[in-house]
Amino acid sequence: MEWRDQGILLSARRHGETSAIIEVFTPAQGRHAGVVRGGTSRKIAPSLQPGAQLDVAWRARLEDHIGAFTVEPLRSRAAVAMQDRLALAGLNAVTALLAFCLPEREPHPALYQRTEALLDMLGQGDVWPLAYLKWELRLLEEMGYALDLDACAVTGATEGLIYVSPKTGRAVSAKGAGEWADRLLPLPPVLRGGAGNDAEVAQGLRTTGHFLTVHLARDLGGKPLPEARARFVDAFSRRL
Repeated sequence: MEWRDQGILLSARRHGETSAIIEVFTPAQGRHAGVVRGGTSRKIAPSLQPGAQLDVAWRARLEDHIGAFTVEPLRSRAAVAMQDRLALAGLNAVTALLAFCLPEREPHPALYQRTEALLDMLGQGDVWPLAYLKWELRLLEEMGYALDLDACAVTGATEGLIYVSPKTGRAVSAKGAGEWADRLLPLPPVLRGGAGNDAEVAQGLRTTGHFLTVHLARDLGGKPLPEARARFVDAFSRRL
């Protein structure tokens, strides 16, 4: 059994004395793990940093075996990320969330393309947080938790939508919220595709964070959301 593809490195950990087990996200294979022989060597280890773009070839005797990777680095994103605290936190949040929620070996080509484009924008601090927020929306959608923000869940109105129901993920208007307004999540224009400032992006991250934590993580067995996401939100909030 074998295949070859390009992908994004999500994680790497030592395996034995000289090898490493890595997880990559590729358009055709999804999240896929394998062993890299000599992965701790001075030649290979510097290339196995989260976010790196790799050409990978996987081979195993049987399909359900963990198998072995041979890797060829295409480009590193670590250098850009290390120059900016927010970029580094964002890179770690993206790779940690993908490793956390993607089912093994299930392709998500649209999410992959969005992820690669997002990571290639690292260092563009003026637009990256908004791009990241839109990426989280796509992640929720791909995992089956898409938000329905086109019309009010109570009145059916398409104007004046300023809240999101924390239970259903549907938009709610000011009129439809009534006395329940203080229990609803914010719906800034950026969540509906509009441009916005950093304060609105922060509101959007509060809303997507709720669905990642309360819905997605709960349905994955109640595992806590990776701390890397909270560190990114904290780093972003410090610049507001």
